[in-house]
Amino acid sequence: MERQYTTQMDAARKGILTREMEIVAKKENMQPEALMKLMAEGKVVICANRNHKCLEPEGVGSMLRTKINVNLGVSRDCKDYNMEMEKVMSAVHLGAEAIMDLSSHGDTQPFRRKLTQECPAMIGTVPVYDSVIHYQRDLATLTAQDFVDVVRLHAEDGVDFVTLHCGITRSTLRQIREHKRKMNIVSRGGSLVFAWMSMTGEENPFFEHFDEILDICEEYDVTVSLGDACRPGCLADATDVCQMEELVRLGELTKRAWAHNVQVMVEGPGHVPLNQVAANMEVQKSICMGAPFYVLGPLVTDIAPGYDHITAAIGGAVAAMNGAAFLCYVTPAEHLALPNVDDVRQGIIASKIAAHAADIAKGIPGARDVDDRMAEARRKLDWDAQYDCALDPDTAKAIRSSRMPESDHSDTCSMCGKFCAVRSMNKALSGEYIDIL
Repeated sequence: MERQYTTQMDAARKGILTREMEIVAKKENMQPEALMKLMAEGKVVICANRNHKCLEPEGVGSMLRTKINVNLGVSRDCKDYNMEMEKVMSAVHLGAEAIMDLSSHGDTQPFRRKLTQECPAMIGTVPVYDSVIHYQRDLATLTAQDFVDVVRLHAEDGVDFVTLHCGITRSTLRQIREHKRKMNIVSRGGSLVFAWMSMTGEENPFFEHFDEILDICEEYDVTVSLGDACRPGCLADATDVCQMEELVRLGELTKRAWAHNVQVMVEGPGHVPLNQVAANMEVQKSICMGAPFYVLGPLVTDIAPGYDHITAAIGGAVAAMNGAAFLCYVTPAEHLALPNVDDVRQGIIASKIAAHAADIAKGIPGARDVDDRMAEARRKLDWDAQYDCALDPDTAKAIRSSRMPESDHSDTCSMCGKFCAVRSMNKALSGEYIDIL
């Protein structure tokens, strides 16, 4: 039977409840009608390319559970596709809802197709990265149509969302040169678009051909993630003119996409001082009319290489509490190297902690239930129940088993032993004798 809708947004606007909406509504403990209303307004997206057959749908929106994205992919110095797939499966096991393939070397299409054929998480890409690789030509020799054709290729391959740096234009070239930012442009995709415009003298192809790209996205139901080419790469550049002007343009492009029934996410900063994070979220919600905000971090200090998963988790918790819907994980290897499997694990756990803390603060229904179960398990000194509630039970078990207490008080931990406050209170309240020595 012929489909009666083009995209998930189109279906919501027509009052058609899709299979994907039913699944997401159940996961989010929402009435389907309430979810459809938010989707029709563009405040929730379900990134679900019709060619991604093994997808387990998730909703992205500030009123839903905060979702996590994991960036992966091969580079010239790290070419092992099997290792990347190991990272993918580890990320999915740890609860990541999305994987972005940022590969910048080799034959990228087989890996991308493997992801959309085998991975149940949402798959995202940045087509401008793949353009040089796909055509095996230098950046300056590519045409605007070449870039558009790669967007179509990714859509055909089943990619659920694409990051497009549509918000910088020829006027941004002058602005960047005159504004004298400390870090200029730190977005890899943004820098490639900037470089292409500088070398060719032409307008940004993703901006100039935006309507053609929207036709492609509508055909395959690909969500557009409007990339923030001018996101701040250091605290000194946060919330400056370049960032804000691009955000205004992204708001305009959001309206144009919605007119095509194309779902939109808007990407955000970047490096932002902690006291500016909430304001950044509020400005985005206003300018982009509540479209889901997808943030990298934000990183709240510039001086923690090796620990940037922590700086990002701090900023991510505050961002999500104030309206961000989607957190792009940051690993300890950020600014240093391609992350290995352990880096990926640490980055995901840090982001999941930030997302969960924000969901509790936002009052997401049921978000705190597992915390209450953990408290009950801790009161009973029930270690197996505690592991069942833990975000990363394997690490919790490994730490405890490596430092077990003496056998006569194995119900406690080696930190307090018989001085354990929980043990003492349990015995005192039940009228038992409390032995310490």
